[in-house]
Amino acid sequence: MVIRTQFICLLFIFFGIQSVSAQQKLTANNGHSHNDYKQQIPLLEAYYAGMGSIEADVFYRDGELYVAHESSEIKPGKTLKKSYLDPLVALFKENGNQPYVSATQKLQLVIDIKEDYQHVLATLIKQLKGYESVFDQSKNPSAIKIVMSGDVPPADQFSQYPQMIFFDGRPGRNYTDEQLKHIGMISDDLSHFSVWNGKGTPTPPDLEKMKKVIAEAHQMGKPFRFWATKDSPNSWKELEQMGADWIGTDRPNALGEFYKNRDKMEYVNTKKYQPYQPTYKNDGLPKKVKNVILLIGDGMGLAQIQAGLSANFGQLNMVNIQHIGLSLTEASNSDFTDSAAGATAMATGQKTNNRYISMDVNGKPLPSITEILAPLGVKTAIITSGDITDATPAAFYAHQIERTMSQEIAADFQNSSVDVLIGSRRKSFFENKDVNLMQKLKAKGYQLQNNLNEFTAATSGKQLVLLEDSVTRSILKGRGEMLKTSLVKSMELLGKNKKGFFIMAEGAQIDHGGHANDLPYAVTELHDFDRMVGEAMRFADQNGETLVIVTADHETGGLSLLDASYKKGTVRGNFSTDDHTNIMVPVFAYGPGSQKFTGVYPNTDIFKRILKAFGVK
Repeated sequence: MVIRTQFICLLFIFFGIQSVSAQQKLTANNGHSHNDYKQQIPLLEAYYAGMGSIEADVFYRDGELYVAHESSEIKPGKTLKKSYLDPLVALFKENGNQPYVSATQKLQLVIDIKEDYQHVLATLIKQLKGYESVFDQSKNPSAIKIVMSGDVPPADQFSQYPQMIFFDGRPGRNYTDEQLKHIGMISDDLSHFSVWNGKGTPTPPDLEKMKKVIAEAHQMGKPFRFWATKDSPNSWKELEQMGADWIGTDRPNALGEFYKNRDKMEYVNTKKYQPYQPTYKNDGLPKKVKNVILLIGDGMGLAQIQAGLSANFGQLNMVNIQHIGLSLTEASNSDFTDSAAGATAMATGQKTNNRYISMDVNGKPLPSITEILAPLGVKTAIITSGDITDATPAAFYAHQIERTMSQEIAADFQNSSVDVLIGSRRKSFFENKDVNLMQKLKAKGYQLQNNLNEFTAATSGKQLVLLEDSVTRSILKGRGEMLKTSLVKSMELLGKNKKGFFIMAEGAQIDHGGHANDLPYAVTELHDFDRMVGEAMRFADQNGETLVIVTADHETGGLSLLDASYKKGTVRGNFSTDDHTNIMVPVFAYGPGSQKFTGVYPNTDIFKRILKAFGVK
């Protein structure tokens, strides 16, 4: 019996439907298009969505099989042969004698007999004659599997039918070994086990019953399907986690996309990092601030933070911060801000139009916080893990009416008062229309550094750190600790200034993950940003006069979380857009004066509260 079970499991894997012990991650090919004939385009909609199981209800009338849910719905010409069998034969031959172009994708046609199985089966067998290479897996392992459901014959009659005909079994029945050979899957009504409506999770007792019936099917070497399930991403996810092999749907395109993009919707962390443990000894004290570190996670909303928290096993530096507010991010000309208007609001204290870089709504330059603090002797640094001429960093040193004016933004740096600038896109500086730009910057005392090693070796002076674009590639592609290293060195250099410093450091690519609807991208970038947050908090504790503010310019992607586990370090999400949203973003504040950043307020107040922290009225 053990040898037989192992053999069945091997066959199971070979034919593309694996037991729960062999496979946890399903694909679109595990989709079962329920009542497929009701689709706007029967068969083809489910087929091109990659479904591995397609269902059609049939009635026998006058020597023909008609596709319909009720006998009153039978229409001339709407036959199983015309709607399903003939097109499947054509597709099979077109794909080189396999169901799909990819040999890894399998297909079964589930024929639900509404009544009169004797005539239905006899007629079907007649229509399949001559197409054994298409529908008989004993003659072609890649053949389309025919599974009969509904009004099927008693199990003791299964062996009377050709081996190409399989039947939909039911749990709790003592099938003989011979009968099991003719069973293609085990199915049952979800309501027999639970009243779960697809939202959240089933109750523990119900979940155990559901897992048990699936496990029993797997012990027989058969895939399992629940019918009458809720047709939603949460339901699909829960069914997969409990071990179901077929996921029923009336929305094959939606289910297909759900699984097609799962590599971008799931993240599993294999290496936890330990956050810095703050002392809180100066946190919230009403004392004057000497230094302010503003850390901007571009595109970082609460869902991204929750995703990062779950993926790092319930720990982040950010969540150790006790004083928290919420920032409203609307632009002047839209309820949705882009990075340019969002960063301008924080850099200048005024709302502006999307795409404007520290310009007011009429296109006039606005004084930025770095320009306001410079006459007071405060040193400043701007850092990004991306393009240094991009919208967020640019708003703190440049003034342009269009965020894509990279060369003009780079040229604006010669008029800025920023002491340290770190990021990529050196081309905009080296090949600027102002051919003398680099000479002018050197004349202003900037030391040009071409890599982080040169920068970390510097001991004093103004620093222009223009990195190769490859240095600011994504974390997933090997960027490393560029962001944290840049902040730590900048704090070291500027920390020598008696009048204090202001640093803006941006985690630029959380936003990229949101735009790409790529959760692993967003989460790994958030973790990188959060490591930098920990270093800022460490410095604040050691220095005693430093305020750390952690926020975002906006949320990107409309991320929602379908599943998250602190125990496993896993997260699964879904994006509603590839653009920005106007969801409020959090503001975390740590250090002296941090209590002033609680509440709900427009993003322009971040600028105003920072200046007040410095004692500027």
